[in-house]
Amino acid sequence: MKKFIPVYVRIPALFAIVFTAVELFVDSGDRPAFLKYPMVSIFLVVFLFLLISVEVVVAAVDRVTDALLTEEQRRERAVAEAAGFTESVWFKKLKGFFIKGKPVEEEASVMMDHNYDGIHELDNVLPPWWVKLFYATIIFGLVYLVRFHIMDGDSQSKEFEVEMEEARVAVEEYRKTDKDLIDANTVTLLTDAGDVAAGKKIFETNCVACHRADGGGSIGPNLTDEHWILGGGIKNVFNTITKGGRDGKGMVAWQGTLKPSEIQLVASYVLSLQGTHPKDPKAPDGDVWKEEAVTKATEVAANIKQ
Repeated sequence: MKKFIPVYVRIPALFAIVFTAVELFVDSGDRPAFLKYPMVSIFLVVFLFLLISVEVVVAAVDRVTDALLTEEQRRERAVAEAAGFTESVWFKKLKGFFIKGKPVEEEASVMMDHNYDGIHELDNVLPPWWVKLFYATIIFGLVYLVRFHIMDGDSQSKEFEVEMEEARVAVEEYRKTDKDLIDANTVTLLTDAGDVAAGKKIFETNCVACHRADGGGSIGPNLTDEHWILGGGIKNVFNTITKGGRDGKGMVAWQGTLKPSEIQLVASYVLSLQGTHPKDPKAPDGDVWKEEAVTKATEVAANIKQ
């Protein structure tokens, strides 16, 4: 195997496979797992160290083994390999990694004295893979102990809280850029001429049948005076257009037809009609409504004058 895959290819290839598997199976969001989680970085460094160590040890064992062979044994091995009667070196090492027990012919040397109903027990060594895995768990445990109990690393609950806070900030930033995530609590009045013109276009397409093109009112109420059935101001008007008017006799809900950003545009246009003078306006309906902030400012100014 080594003749076909040199060491400078084997090590990077194995490391790349493990690195890719870690990135695929560890959920780290938009950041690489080895950057977000210190334990992943430690694992990758330890794995690379073990890869290099195994290659160094195997190479040393091969040199020692070759040096100990007699000339006759070398000839016998060469003849056997040429005839195809022996297992390849890499297969022997692979098998030795998993199995290290005595072959059947040598079981007598590890046979224990006691037996159970004629069943004898062998005193074979533990499988090498199990022993190596056991040592790996010890190393992992020590690293974990140092990382989370000595160096006071973040616990799972702390990591969860941090990630939830990051998610909350990300959602807030997303809400600032997505106009269709607004609602009656976050909507703001648009006063830009382009926005008002866009709202007028939506109004003329959907609202003139009930409110007339000039907003003077027909089936629906007059939108140019200070009287409002369900409250004025951008938040109330937005909410009324979205959810509809009074049950059974009010305006239908437009939330299934218009997007929130479109409702904001048309609500801003409706408020721009305040104070205009349409021809033959409909009689006022509802109560006079003033912006709370404006009302308070007026009261404060009046108190100051007094």
